[in-house]
Amino acid sequence: MELVKTMKEQIEALNQKYSNATAEELLEGFLGDYGNRIALSSSLGLEDQVLTHMVTSINKSVKIFTLDTGRLFPETYDLIHRTNHKYGIRMSVYFPDSEKVENMVNTRGINLFFESIENRKLCCNIRKLGPLKRAFEGLEVWICGLRRDQSVTRHDMQRIEWDEANGLIKLNPLIDWSEADILEFIKTHGIPYNPLHDKGFPSIGCQPCTRAIFAGEDIRAGRWYWENPDTKECGLHKR
Repeated sequence: MELVKTMKEQIEALNQKYSNATAEELLEGFLGDYGNRIALSSSLGLEDQVLTHMVTSINKSVKIFTLDTGRLFPETYDLIHRTNHKYGIRMSVYFPDSEKVENMVNTRGINLFFESIENRKLCCNIRKLGPLKRAFEGLEVWICGLRRDQSVTRHDMQRIEWDEANGLIKLNPLIDWSEADILEFIKTHGIPYNPLHDKGFPSIGCQPCTRAIFAGEDIRAGRWYWENPDTKECGLHKR
């Protein structure tokens, strides 16, 4: 209980310290303080591409990693290549345990996630959360591209949070940014992005679990589109 209280106080102090900082100033401060104990977790979305640009502008040696679930869009793989080339980096790619994937698919089916929320969460757990745990080894802080207006499950998130599930500080430099802010920054700095965004895909994950959205729909409506909004998280950002 004392450890939880101490960490809560530390997070509150950090949020106060950086309350008026820009996203770049927040990143520069944390990158300087944590060195090789901080990393950017990228899903190759618009927000993460903005953060990749910011992070590499400060320090190209900072770890940037992504998760290859084995079910990504071809455009996403191409974006990994283009991003590495643009910024002169080598993004770390983490894969799921092949035996666990084989067992899941052979016992529950290739597209098990459509059959129940339990199945879908199992798939996310094996394909995403398992590799994420390995990516977190040795880290104290992970940088995320979360924004409050992305979904109903993210409205109460703060710039700096304590991720109890992973035992890490979670840094959300773009939490207060709007979609217009993101698009303007990408245009201004010529940042590479997934062409699916121009085809009605505001949020891009695994290919079978992502669709384009219709006019007026929530920007996360295309993710796990057969579920209700309250269950639409894979577990990476569990509250």
